Amino acid sequence: MTYITLFVVSFLAATLLPLGSEALFVYDISQNYPLIFLWIVATVGNTMGSIFNYWLGCKGEAYLIKKGHVTEKKMDNAKGLFDRYGGWMLLLSWVPIIGDPLTFVAGVLRYNFKYFVFIVFIAKGTRYAVVSFLASSLSV
Repeated sequence: MTYITLFVVSFLAATLLPLGSEALFVYDISQNYPLIFLWIVATVGNTMGSIFNYWLGCKGEAYLIKKGHVTEKKMDNAKGLFDRYGGWMLLLSWVPIIGDPLTFVAGVLRYNFKYFVFIVFIAKGTRYAVVSFLASSLSV
């Protein structure tokens, strides 16, 4: 059940919902679950959540703005950054507040899906690796 919960929370944290997964990840580390399995589950869940954002971007930017799920200002800021720095901006997909809209914008702009998954997986995996290193070194 631990891994399912971590996957779901990591997935939801990567969507446009205001949620974080790091606290649960650190808690699971403190419960002595195998670190590699926690890292894989959290990274895959978070990457899948970003893929969901990408899909939403492909399907309905105007709808989400109209319904108030995403502000036009956030979209314009994310598009400007994405246009300026290209797909490498997706390395910031782990950053709170800007990361989720970036993955959404990648879908709106129909960024190459293979590159998208690769870059986002690297970004999310690195973040969880750093969190696990810090949690382990601080003996959480």
